[in-house]
Amino acid sequence: MKNSIFEVLSEPHRRSMLDLLRIRERSVGELVDKCQLSQPGVSKHLRILREAGLVEVRSVSQKNIYSIRPEPLQEVDRWLESYRHFWSSKLDALETFLDQEEN
Repeated sequence: MKNSIFEVLSEPHRRSMLDLLRIRERSVGELVDKCQLSQPGVSKHLRILREAGLVEVRSVSQKNIYSIRPEPLQEVDRWLESYRHFWSSKLDALETFLDQEEN
């Protein structure tokens, strides 16, 4: 059974891996070093990310190189869209408050 994108992203290590892959593509070994997880642990999380379509893998020599696939994150963006007005109105109110404090 395929996990929803939200279930996949709920795990902190997977979010950390995506953050690292957002900067540049990386090998499994690099992710092991950066995430301070065992190789089997990193591989498990990468498998889940791959199954969710969030990462893709290609072989270079004898290394698996992972890169991010941002398209599935559009589902998250669409979900968050309904909350943006809440954030922007709160930020506008904060800006008004801070402007009044300065005067």
